[in-house]
Amino acid sequence: MKSDEGPTSAPTADAAVRVRAVIANAGVSQREFARRVVMDPSKLSRALSGTRRFTVAELARIADEGRVDADWLLGSRPREKGTAPAVGIEGGRPLQIVRETVRLVAERGFRAVRVADIARACATSSAAIHYHFPGRAELLEAAVRWCMDEDTARRAAHLAEADDAAAELRQLIALQTPRTAQQRRQWAVWLDLWAEAARSTAVGRLHSEYYRQWRETVTDVLRRGVGQGVFRAGIDPDAAALTLTALIDGLATHVLSASGPSSATAADAMHATLTAHVTHTILAP
Repeated sequence: MKSDEGPTSAPTADAAVRVRAVIANAGVSQREFARRVVMDPSKLSRALSGTRRFTVAELARIADEGRVDADWLLGSRPREKGTAPAVGIEGGRPLQIVRETVRLVAERGFRAVRVADIARACATSSAAIHYHFPGRAELLEAAVRWCMDEDTARRAAHLAEADDAAAELRQLIALQTPRTAQQRRQWAVWLDLWAEAARSTAVGRLHSEYYRQWRETVTDVLRRGVGQGVFRAGIDPDAAALTLTALIDGLATHVLSASGPSSATAADAMHATLTAHVTHTILAP
């Protein structure tokens, strides 16, 4: 079955009942759960009401966030009556597939990665890949969502440690400076996603939505800082967030274009430039 929502999932409408159970077990609002799985709240609402069907990638992401058995959520394995959703084992073949996909995309770009390449990297067959992800589109979407979730979780963990909005902003800058191999790999994926967004592909649209949420995060930090008195009272949080995120994007592109020792130097320069920008235009005198 195809719809304007993209590839649909194999499960029946019973998946909506299972997803409701996962959300209830998470103890958060439907909107908050949608944010955690990087899903449009209106799409989640329509899927739960039965007016659209969850995609395979969405269900895989929901299973991961809810820490439930993916086979149960997808409806391919029954659950004993009266028992709670089974907690999934972290890792396993699906996670290996997604991680190898991300690595290959970072190295070669979305357009150059084939399912056969991913199967070879996972030391398995293309049929085994399709067992977990019916098509290349679902696999790429799952890989992008995994990247986004990793980024969101990392930000949340660091922001929780900050004492005020100024410390939060410093944490965001540090996290966005590509120093480690993991940060560089993730930035390589993000840069490739910009091209996909320009082509209006499915993963490109997903990136655009996530980027909107990322900018809103920066805007919220800036607005909170103004209220706390640690940022300049006269700044426009929306405009300041637009400028800062654009500066981060441009500088990160320069860092990734460098190699060897010059890469570390470029990362240092990026961090220094961002810190100076915040000091001179955002922090309260």
